[in-house]
Amino acid sequence: MPALRIDRHGDIAELVIDRQEKRNAMSYEMWGSLPALAAEVDADESVTVLVVRGAGAHFCAGADISEFGTRRATADAARGYGDRLEQAAHALAEMRKPSIAMIQGYCIGGGCELALACDLRFADTTAQFAITPAKLGIVYGFTSTRQLVSVVGPAFAKYLLFSANRITAQDALRVRLIDELVDPDALEKTTTDFARTIGARSQVSVRGSKRLIQKIMAGLDVPDTEATELPIDAVSSDDYREGVSAFLEKRLPEFRVR
Repeated sequence: MPALRIDRHGDIAELVIDRQEKRNAMSYEMWGSLPALAAEVDADESVTVLVVRGAGAHFCAGADISEFGTRRATADAARGYGDRLEQAAHALAEMRKPSIAMIQGYCIGGGCELALACDLRFADTTAQFAITPAKLGIVYGFTSTRQLVSVVGPAFAKYLLFSANRITAQDALRVRLIDELVDPDALEKTTTDFARTIGARSQVSVRGSKRLIQKIMAGLDVPDTEATELPIDAVSSDDYREGVSAFLEKRLPEFRVR
């Protein structure tokens, strides 16, 4: 079975990290395969939401450090490795469709990069978080650092990056590194239920909102052509007509996935 794969459950796709003997640490090949998997999900119009999860007891223990002696042995090799990792996180973050990281156990280093690349992060009380480049003589990449700062703010980003300390799920919730914290036996149901809620909403609205947020986080402060047209184009959509009709008829809307 592939160490990184897509499983489908109706309109929910799961990106499963399955390398349990390494606590789901990501190999060089796994980082390289992620962009194509993300593109596959994004192109599948039967899918509304992507859930990123680890198999077994852990989400992801980060990059496989046992490979660093060869994969990061020189400056050029380290640059190539870093580029591959950032491309994987970028591919996940830039999907049209929303994504949820479902986190249990270790979410360390590169595992945090994957979680931060998702739109939302749900965790259970077993989850532990750390960003550890300061233990390895590595500088976290620009894109991932920007995402971290946007989520937890500059002060706590410095705390995590300077110290490489591990924090609990309760601390992660306090600083908004995660959006939902539940008991272990409730994590899968809570995540799936929320994914289904998103799937039942207008995908014109969901994807349009995600695109606008992406632009804002990238620094856009004055609407460009796309940002101006997205709300206008939505009024011409089947979803708009269905949503208004359902409201007036006092029934639940039935949006078509597209």
